[in-house]
Amino acid sequence: MTTDFVAITTIYSLKEEDNRLARRRKRKSRRRQEGRRILEHVPQYSIESGEEKPVTAARKFIQAEGILPPALLLVKRNEHTTDRYFWAEKGLFGAQYVEENHFLFPSLKVLEPSSSQEPLALASR
Repeated sequence: MTTDFVAITTIYSLKEEDNRLARRRKRKSRRRQEGRRILEHVPQYSIESGEEKPVTAARKFIQAEGILPPALLLVKRNEHTTDRYFWAEKGLFGAQYVEENHFLFPSLKVLEPSSSQEPLALASR
């Protein structure tokens, strides 16, 4: 019986290893990565939502503290989940949306790295 157990666990671990090797990495969007880099330079505030919904807690915190845009709010919903919001001139947005569309927010244009720092791609034939 122990031999069967060893054989079954060995087969299971081999299948698990095959699954791990076959799994592809999630593609990371360059635009979103750049947006994340830009948001690193924005002031961040960490709060807990308590009994309220995370968005409501974020709005009340902004109003109570008089926070001026741009700002990033990390609202802890429970011990496992933290919601991220971006406080802009035109309202409160999900941080993931802002990362993907950072070029739409004028307050982030100031924080963008200048294009002269980017390497130039040269084509030769």
